[in-house]
Amino acid sequence: MKSVLSSWPFWALGSAAFAALTAIFAKVGVTGIGSDFATFIRTVVILGALALMLTLTGGWQGLGTVSPRSALFLVLSGLATGASWLCYFRALQLGDASRVAPVDKLSVVMVALFAALFLRETLTLIGWIGVGLIGTGAVLIATGL
Repeated sequence: MKSVLSSWPFWALGSAAFAALTAIFAKVGVTGIGSDFATFIRTVVILGALALMLTLTGGWQGLGTVSPRSALFLVLSGLATGASWLCYFRALQLGDASRVAPVDKLSVVMVALFAALFLRETLTLIGWIGVGLIGTGAVLIATGL
C-alpha cells in the first residue's frame, strides 16, 4: 500500500490549504505597504525557508546537474511565478480576498487548456466538465451573481 506521503493528492491538498492561508495572511500583510514590496518580503522568506529545507534534507545539487533545457524552463517558470505573485498581491490590495482567490484559481482552467494545447495532455469529458464548473464557480464567486 502506498504511503500517504508519496501520494500526489496529499501534497495537492496541502498546496491548496497553504494557498488559502497565503491569501488570508497576504491580505492582512499588504495593508499599509506597497504590494510589490510585500511580494519582495514574501520572496525573501521563501528563499530562506527553501535553503533551510534543502540543508536539512541534504537536497542541494550542483548547477551542473541541471540540463540547459530544464534551466531554461525553470527560469521561465520563475519569471511567471514572480509575475503571478506581483499581480496577486496587487489584486489582494485592491479587492476582497474571498473574490480575488477564486479568480486566481482560474489558473486551473488555464492549466487544463495549456496542457491540452502545448503538452498534448487529454482530459475525459467528465474532466472537461469539471474544468468548466471550476471556471463557472470562480466567475460566480467573483461577480456575486
